[in-house]
Formats: sequence, structure tokens, C-alpha cells
Amino acid sequence: MARIRLNLRHLTVPENLAKGLQIVTAMTNSPIFADPTPVLADVTARLDQLEKAFASVQSAKSEVSTRVVTQDNAATEVDQILTQLAGYVESVAGRDDTIITSAGMETKASRTAPTTPGEPESVGAVAGTHEGVILLSWKPVPNAKSYTIESSTDPATPASWTHVAIATSAAKAISNLKSGTRYWSRVAAIGAGGQSGWSEHATKVAP
Repeated sequence: MARIRLNLRHLTVPENLAKGLQIVTAMTNSPIFADPTPVLADVTARLDQLEKAFASVQSAKSEVSTRVVTQDNAATEVDQILTQLAGYVESVAGRDDTIITSAGMETKASRTAPTTPGEPESVGAVAGTHEGVILLSWKPVPNAKSYTIESSTDPATPASWTHVAIATSAAKAISNLKSGTRYWSRVAAIGAGGQSGWSEHATKVAP
């Protein structure tokens, strides 16, 4: 039975890198470990590869977060300017509903029943920077006020899904997950007309 306990599956990527570098440093030029297998140069090369991949993931997650904020700000500005435009149309139309509808707008009296939003698309999952965290993102759904998220451990079955979070934008960090466990996640949009169907699932092992 092996006496060495690396416990690498329960380490975050930075902790994994630090552990690897610590081992390489301790064994370099050691008279005890004169001919290690694999050679330390190969171990160092794998550590460099992991470090570059980790940096790439962090950059991508930062870019996603920035884009979501930019999108939300742009949506708020569109809401504000269309509200201002609606005020102008109402000042011109007065109580004449035909003028309002001719501007492509609807009146409160003629408003149709709200429709159910569509299912979220392009749901993706990436490992978070902290242990037990998975980051989810998806395409924003028109007319969605919020999103509900369900998760399941592997393998997912119809009875294994449980509610884990509510999101108000098209991204959410799911925390307190069991490190090393594969999770499946799905998202539904909630609007004035009710809840959409569930999205296609995304799957990721929690770091």
C-alpha cells in the first residue's frame, strides 16, 4: 500500500501548482533522488502547461463577467430611452389609442396576455476559482425577469434535480458543491407569462 498521500483531487488549481513546484524544488539536485522517474523537467513542463491553461480560464471568466455587466447596463439604457420615447408618444396621442399603436406601441387596454419566455440556450459551466464553485452562463432570454437553476449529481435522472439558485442575469456562481463530484445543471427563464421549459444541461466537475 502506498504511504504517500498527495490528495491532489481535493486541491484547487493554484494549490495543485504550488504542491508540484514544492516537490520539484525539494527533489532538484538531491543526492537521494539522483535519477527520478519521470524526470523533473517533464514534471515542470506539465506544471507550466497547467499554469497557462489556468490563466486562460481565468481570463475567459473575467471577460464573460465583464460582458454580462456591459450587457445589463446596455439593457437598462435601452429601457430608459424607450420609456422616454413612450412618454413623448403619449403626449402626442393623448387618449387616441390608434396613434399609440401606429408608433408600434400598445396601450394598457389592448395589452395581450403575456407570453411564456423561451428556454435558455447555450448553457455553459466552468470551474470556479474556489473549491466547490461552478460558474454557469447562458444566452439572455427576451422578456425573462429572472432565471431558476436546478442541479443534479452524476448521473442525472428525472427525480434527482433539485433547486439550487435564482439568477437575475444570465450568469450565476453555484457554491457549496462537493469537490471532485460531477454536477449537471439546467436553467429555466421566468417571465410575466410564467416559467419556460428547461434548457439543455451543462455538466462540470466541481473543483
